[in-house]
Amino acid sequence: MADDPTDNDDTAATARKVLRYLVGSLVDEPDAVTIDTDQGRVVALRVRVAPGDMGRVIGRRGRIANAIRTVVRAAAVRDGVEVDVDFVD
Repeated sequence: MADDPTDNDDTAATARKVLRYLVGSLVDEPDAVTIDTDQGRVVALRVRVAPGDMGRVIGRRGRIANAIRTVVRAAAVRDGVEVDVDFVD
């Protein structure tokens, strides 16, 4: 995987690990999952998946995406940071 959260010591490491696990479990091509991080007041996590997997990650009416955001935000509390998860085409 391109950006393994264990490779870098960022402030949202737990959130990145949880996000990678959740998204990787949903898609057909887990090796194509990349997570970019922008550090600021709020840590922005941008998820990219293979084009055919985007629908699985978003879900009907965005329910899966919203559930992923909720779980990742809860995991980020452990690190004492606020995160925002975006799914990018």
